[in-house]
Amino acid sequence: MHLLVELIFLGALLSAQVFATWTDPSILDACPGYTVSNVVNDGTTLNADLTLAGEGCNVFGTDIPKLSLSVTYETDTRIHLKITDPSSARYEVPESVLPRPDNSSSVPPSSAQIQFNFTESPFSFTIFRTSTSEVLFSTADHALIFESQYLRVKTSLPKDANIYGLGEHTNPFRLPTTNTILTLWSRDAGNVPVGTNLYGNHPVYFEHRTTGTHGVFLLNSNGMDIKVNDTESDDQVTLEYSVIGGVLDFYFLAGSEDDPSAVGRQYAEVVGLPAEVPYWSLGLHQCRFGYNSFIDVADVITNYSAAQIPLETMWTDIDYMDGRRIFTVDPDYFPLNRVREIVDFLHQHDQRYILMTDPAVAFTPDEDYAPFHRGTDLDVWLKLPNGSFSLAIVWPGVTVYPDWFHPDIQAYWSGEFEMFYNPETGIDIDGAWIDMNEPSNFCSLPCTDIFEQAKGLPPTRTAPIPDPNTPIFVNTSNTLIKRVEPTDDLLNPPYEINNAADGRALSAKTAWVNATHANGLVEYDTHNLFGTMMSVATHIAMLARRPGLRTLVITRSTFAGAGRSVGKWLGDNFSSWEMYRQSIAGMLGFASIYQVPMVGSDICGFNENTTETLCARWAMLGGFYPFMRNHNSDTSISQEYYRFPLVAQAARNVLDIRYRLMDYFYTAFHTAHLDGTPILQPLFFKYPKDPSTYRIDLQFLYGPSILVSPVTEENSTSVTIYLPNDIFYDFLTFEKIEGKGANVTLDNVTMTEIPVYIIGGSILATRVEGAMTTTELRQKDFEIVIAPGTDGTAKGSLYVDDGVSIDATVNGTTEVQFSYGDNALTVNGTFGFDLGVSIRRVRLLGASAEVGAKNVSVNGLEGNITSSFDAEKGVVDVEIGAPFDKGFEVIWN
Repeated sequence: MHLLVELIFLGALLSAQVFATWTDPSILDACPGYTVSNVVNDGTTLNADLTLAGEGCNVFGTDIPKLSLSVTYETDTRIHLKITDPSSARYEVPESVLPRPDNSSSVPPSSAQIQFNFTESPFSFTIFRTSTSEVLFSTADHALIFESQYLRVKTSLPKDANIYGLGEHTNPFRLPTTNTILTLWSRDAGNVPVGTNLYGNHPVYFEHRTTGTHGVFLLNSNGMDIKVNDTESDDQVTLEYSVIGGVLDFYFLAGSEDDPSAVGRQYAEVVGLPAEVPYWSLGLHQCRFGYNSFIDVADVITNYSAAQIPLETMWTDIDYMDGRRIFTVDPDYFPLNRVREIVDFLHQHDQRYILMTDPAVAFTPDEDYAPFHRGTDLDVWLKLPNGSFSLAIVWPGVTVYPDWFHPDIQAYWSGEFEMFYNPETGIDIDGAWIDMNEPSNFCSLPCTDIFEQAKGLPPTRTAPIPDPNTPIFVNTSNTLIKRVEPTDDLLNPPYEINNAADGRALSAKTAWVNATHANGLVEYDTHNLFGTMMSVATHIAMLARRPGLRTLVITRSTFAGAGRSVGKWLGDNFSSWEMYRQSIAGMLGFASIYQVPMVGSDICGFNENTTETLCARWAMLGGFYPFMRNHNSDTSISQEYYRFPLVAQAARNVLDIRYRLMDYFYTAFHTAHLDGTPILQPLFFKYPKDPSTYRIDLQFLYGPSILVSPVTEENSTSVTIYLPNDIFYDFLTFEKIEGKGANVTLDNVTMTEIPVYIIGGSILATRVEGAMTTTELRQKDFEIVIAPGTDGTAKGSLYVDDGVSIDATVNGTTEVQFSYGDNALTVNGTFGFDLGVSIRRVRLLGASAEVGAKNVSVNGLEGNITSSFDAEKGVVDVEIGAPFDKGFEVIWN
């Protein structure tokens, strides 16, 4: 009864809600702002007081009369600016969720690449580049507003500004600058509609100019609108933050005047480096919501093998659960012994298995459901202000949410993983998939009838119960600050962010925002952290199951820094050409800006029915997603690659390319783990002075050397792509192409092809052929492909370890550098990991007849070395066949 009273009270509050409306920017700009006083500068840090410079505007509450300003030159490329209320311990993102970067090596302004400057009254500030005095961020003419539930900062940017980031969204990669609102508030965003808030939150943007690239990160997890607009001025774009809580905690990143990837590395210094991925995770993954029984799952594995399409990891959605309750299996449709048989089969064939685990736990006080009762005994559920459980409706019906801030939550979560996913008695998964962690809630507000709304969940299974003895795998081939503002209206804040959830209320289709964590924090402040906190807890739980080994965790909801623990799939898309195209921009956002490189879309689309041609094209594009998974809905037709002849061939073709390039991909991931260099890059990262590249988001770079240019129009066999002023080589034919900084139309690109180019100046170490598993692939020889650039030189690198150990030094590492110039290839490095394979050949592309006629000598290797020249292709092949265990040199005399 106590719970019902609380729900009715919450519903009444929401029914009386009056949403805030648009406010004329000129009114906000005319607010008095603040005046600077008591400035103290110790050389690396400036501290000052900010005092309200007149009668407050009080637009969405009362203006706070006095603030504190702190500005620190943390490194030569990073300025940390923070504005807080000294009279109140306002909420800030906890260090336990996002550890702050090391600032022990602060530098004087004279050593910094960017500078901070301010105007005393009214207070405004500017960030500018030291070498050129170019203004990168300026609040001049835009008043600072700081109220309990409304914080406003606004900057002016150049006309037609090139802004990227501020996700998660499905807008173009280069953000539109006319009346664009980017709302950060996690929601279960089915069909990922354009122009709305989606699953995750990354309040960071990169801005690129011909003069350089820089970044701005606002470390704040409260709901916010970020408004980008070019209609207020003829010669400027404005970018305005409207935040409903917390503090203003900015990191300004200098980036670089000539290397856009530098700002990615600097952002990684703030939010953390991406996790090292296991080698096997780069293989093909297959899933579906709608595998009705263990037989369906086994049949998919069998059919992939029969179709000779490499399947690395099989996944299962919530279908396996008993009543859709996590940490259970349905005894009729997925009996534990048969699921264990599937896992054993996969492991015996060097393949892997991953299951879905949602955060919501079925609320079953009167049933024998141990995961709920164990959590209740530990008191780890999220609660309403009156102390009752914060209930929701998810797949199993009425549920509770884990409180990720509870001191015992990790013990609970790890314990459940240890029991249910036990190798000896449970399901020995190789990775984890976590979903619905915005968190999602099916209950419609005011949600005073939660048990009534939950009727019908979980749905009754309609598929026939399979014979539990049905044979499978037959005929197979081989320091926290709590909110203390008692007058804040958490359910109905005076400023309404542009939340696209039903009813637009903050609590719509998610947890109640006044739900309180064990440490006193409330969902109003921490809502956007839920998915990332679950990600971290799951990552830790998986590592505990297999100490010393890397794991793969794929999540739906993320916050800044999530890449330290997890990868990300882009959510519940449609089987449409539009979403096929949008997937590239979404992938670039996470991999090149947000430091979540293990990312990909549901290949062929999740909702509705795919077509053979769409799925074929998507299979080809998906071969260049870092995370390559085919997945769709239970209401859609089956779309495993082997279902369509055209798709099957497309998958074989692209997987052969992907697997041959896998060590190159793995090297890019390792580099990202070391220093944050993005593994995927938009073209302007490589060609920053070429304005024609700034808007391109249908082509992309994988690592420094591979250009991917997919066909993007429905049923077309031609595509118009942009080739900058550079040399390119077709990956399959080795044809040399000279880019002219212009569009090029490619015709006769069949449905089983994708244009892929090696960028001139590159050296690739590729496997000589693909394989059916990554384990088999690692037994294939290497070939070295030299693709000289415009100056006749080339370089590249290779990193190899055992592919699974967190401490790679356990079994050693091999790190090789390749360089080519003056008709000589030099291979140097350390060979601490035994590759166990040979260098099959060295291939020199773009070779003239003169070079082709030269004698070849190989220093440092012994073998039956021969050389041949294909004059038509301009390719010299040097067959070597010697063990790849030391450096060597190839010279064309």
